[in-house]
Amino acid sequence: MGLIMQLVSLLFRGTALMLGLVGLAFATACLGGVVSDRLDALSHFAPLWLAFGLGAVVLGLIWARRAERWAIVGLGLATVAACGVLMGPELWAASQFKPVATRPGDLKIVQFNAWHDNRTPRKTLRWLLDQDADVVILEEGGGTSAWVVAALRGYYPFSVSCDGKRACDTWIFSRKRMVARGGMYRDGQRFAGVWATLADPKGDFSVVGAHYVWPVPAGPQQAQVRLLAKAVDRFDRQNLIVTGDFNSTPWSFTLKRQDRALGIPRRTLAVPSWPAGKFSRLLNAPLPFLPIDHVYAGPQWKTVRVQRGPSLGSDHYPIVVTLRR
Repeated sequence: MGLIMQLVSLLFRGTALMLGLVGLAFATACLGGVVSDRLDALSHFAPLWLAFGLGAVVLGLIWARRAERWAIVGLGLATVAACGVLMGPELWAASQFKPVATRPGDLKIVQFNAWHDNRTPRKTLRWLLDQDADVVILEEGGGTSAWVVAALRGYYPFSVSCDGKRACDTWIFSRKRMVARGGMYRDGQRFAGVWATLADPKGDFSVVGAHYVWPVPAGPQQAQVRLLAKAVDRFDRQNLIVTGDFNSTPWSFTLKRQDRALGIPRRTLAVPSWPAGKFSRLLNAPLPFLPIDHVYAGPQWKTVRVQRGPSLGSDHYPIVVTLRR
């Protein structure tokens, strides 16, 4: 029995040491994202490195002894500190937000990557219609989600996808009349962006929807950030709304730069939206842990509430944001 306990202790101590070393190595490398887009790709997984650090602390305290204990716990705490530098400002800002009661005249927006391989398009459509949103921004509206797009076009009086000349799968659907609309498609950039200016009694305002590539390999996503920042120069930022699947987390330096480049507040604060459900043929996600779907709104808008919708057969969760002029 004593030998078994020694082996169990060795297993957990070794695991704690591995978690501390690996977590600290990756968390420290993430900080290099301030100068390197390649290292910044690691920062998206800061919640994972944080879990490694916490695991090292817990296992080290329970199973290690004397100097070994404090060495392992020290590694874990250093990992937690590095992750805190990355994630702390976002988590603090999220903790300060207090939703308020909705009232008539508020603007309800749904941001959703419906996924080309959506497994339950009828359930997706039923939920979208039940939301009765003023504006729906949809990405990956092809494949099995094309049926959802076709139904929404019959339900919403106004819609737009890209520039009308090219096919892309980013859509804006609106109850409000579109006084102008267009796309932001760029050859060679895989940037599926779309915009619409909507009529409103309090003054027209513009909505932009975008879908970015993955952060790996480094470079293309950062180029799309620059494209979007330049493209929105034509709009009045005071009442501009920008939404999308940006495939970028708020603790990455890439999204921090986008926040500055757009110059309008991001209203989705630490709202995990990926992964959802069975996001691959083999993997099923019990909970989302990466906030990669975001909604920005100019200073003329007040955030009323931000909610994550249910799993709807996509690998993303929908995000519902209510704004008040």
